[in-house]
Parts: sequence; C-alpha cells; structure tokens
Amino acid sequence: MVAKNITLALAIAAVAGLSGCATTSDLDKLRDEVHQANATAEAAAAKADAASQEAAAASQTAADAKAAADDANSRIDRMFKKSMYK
Repeated sequence: MVAKNITLALAIAAVAGLSGCATTSDLDKLRDEVHQANATAEAAAAKADAASQEAAAASQTAADAKAAADDANSRIDRMFKKSMYK
C-alpha cells in the first residue's frame, strides 16, 4: 500500500514537472507576444490622441459656425423688425 502511494506520488510529480517547465523558446515567444501587444497598445493610444485632437478642432469649428449663424439670425431679426416699422 505504501509502495503504491509512493509510485502514484512520483507519477504525479513527474507529470507536473514535465508539464510545468517552460523552455527558453517558450519564454522568448511569450516575450515577443508581450512586445507586440505593447506596440499595438501604443499605436492605439497614438491614434486615440490624434482622434481627440481632431474632435477638439471639429468642436471649435462647430462653435464658430454656431456663433456665425446666431449673428446672422440676429441681423435678420433686426432687418425684419425694421421693415415692419415702415
């Protein structure tokens, strides 16, 4: 019974030891994948920054257009009121 338990324990240890070991090539592949993931994340961050800057510029353009439209509406209202008094 003791010999059977020892044999079972050694078998489990051998399987765990063989499946748990990572080779240098496995670690190199993992490092490459991590570097690629970091590069992708940095590229995405750069694109997000560029999109944010474009959105800010578009927002400013829209604000300028709204101000011009408000000014035009004000002038039209004044002209209409002036024509009504005549």
